[in-house]
Amino acid sequence: MKSKIAFVVGIMAIFLAGVSFGINAKTKKDLSNDLELLGIFTDVFKIVQDNYVEPVDSKKLIYGSLRGMLSSLDKFSTFFTPEEFEEFTTETHGEFGGLGIEIMMEDHKLIVVSPIEDTPAYKAGLKPGDVIIEIDGEPTDKMTLFQAVKKLRGKPGTKVTITIWRKGVEKPFKVTITRAIIKIKSVKTKELDNGKIGYIRLTQFQENSAQDFEKALLKFKDKEGIIIDLRNNPGGLLSVAVQIADMLLEKGDLIVYTKGRTPRSNEKFYSINDPIIPKDVPIVVIVNKGSASASEILTGALMDNERALSVGDRTFGKASVQTLIPLPDGSGIKLTTAYYYTPSGKLIMNKGITPDIVVKISEEEEIERLKAEREAKIKGEDKVKIKDPQLDTAINAIKILTFAKKSFAEEKK
Repeated sequence: MKSKIAFVVGIMAIFLAGVSFGINAKTKKDLSNDLELLGIFTDVFKIVQDNYVEPVDSKKLIYGSLRGMLSSLDKFSTFFTPEEFEEFTTETHGEFGGLGIEIMMEDHKLIVVSPIEDTPAYKAGLKPGDVIIEIDGEPTDKMTLFQAVKKLRGKPGTKVTITIWRKGVEKPFKVTITRAIIKIKSVKTKELDNGKIGYIRLTQFQENSAQDFEKALLKFKDKEGIIIDLRNNPGGLLSVAVQIADMLLEKGDLIVYTKGRTPRSNEKFYSINDPIIPKDVPIVVIVNKGSASASEILTGALMDNERALSVGDRTFGKASVQTLIPLPDGSGIKLTTAYYYTPSGKLIMNKGITPDIVVKISEEEEIERLKAEREAKIKGEDKVKIKDPQLDTAINAIKILTFAKKSFAEEKK
C-alpha cells in the first residue's frame, strides 16, 4: 500500500516540476521532515482503508486529501476533480448553465461576489455580499465551493430555492430562481448626453471581451468622453485585462506587475500599442464593491497612469493571481502563485481601490437601481427613470473635463 501511495505522490511531484514552478532546493533535514510527514499520510491512508466501517474508494480518499491541502492555503486555491475542472474551465468561454452568479467560499460562508448582468440571478435581485446559507433546504456551511456550484447548476428550466442572509435585513429570506443557459455578452454600449459620451459596460473579462471592447472603442473614438462601467464585474482573465488596458494607455506604460516565489511568477506587463482613444479624450471608470480582480487591475492601471478618473465606491480587494494546472487524470488545481501590484506599487489585497470621487450608494438605493435597470430592459430605457448617482457623477465629470479641455485650447489661441 505504501508503495502505491508513494507512486501517486511521485507522479504528482514529477508533473509539478515539469510545469516549471521552481520548486526550491531543500536541505537534507527539510526533505527528511517531508518524507516523515508523507509517511504519516500513507499510514493514515492504510488505517482508514483497513478499519473504516465501510469500504472506501482510494480515489475518493486521495482527492479529499488534495482538496484539504489546497483549501488550507487560502480561499482561492482549490483542487478540482476531473468533472469539476471541466466545469470550471467552461466559465471563461462565455456560456454555461446555471443562475449567473460569481460566488466564493470564505470561513464556511458561501458569498455572492457579483450577480452577472442579464442572468436569472441578476433578475432575481441577488446582490454582492449576499450569503447563501441554504440551497434547496440544505445548509451550505459544510459544502465545498464546487459542491455548492454543482447544486446551483442544473438543467435549464428547472428551479432552485436558495436562502439568503443579507446585511441590514432582519432575517434570512428565500429566493426561487429558474436555471437557464448563461450566455454572457460581456461588453454592452450606449450613447449618453445626447450622443456626446460613449458608455461601455464591461460585465466580465472573458476570452472574447477584448475584441468586443475594441469594437466599442472604435465606435466611440470621436466622442467627447468615454465612461467604462465596471460595477459588479467580478473579474476574469488577467490577460484580457492587460489587453484592454493596452488599448487605452500610452505605449510603454506599466499596466500591472506580479510578484511570487518563483521567477515565473514575477512578471511586468506593459502597454505595447498606441492607444485607440486620443490622450485628450477624458475617460471615467465607475466601480463598486462588486468590482474585483481583473476589474481592479484595469482600474489601477488607468488611475496610476493618470489616464482615467474613477468614480463610485471602494472595490472588492482581490489582488492574488491563480494559475490553473491540469493533472494527468483530468483533475486539476487552481493555485495562488503571485500577488499583483498596481503600477505605483500598491498591493490592494483585502483593501480594494478607493475611487478618485467616492459616491456611496445605500443598500436600498442599489436595490432600486438594479430594479429600475431590469424594468428598463423590459419596457425600454426611455420609459423608465433610473436613479443612478454614480453614473450621473461620471457624466458630470466628463462634462467638466471636456469644458476644461476646450477652455485650455481657447487660451492657447
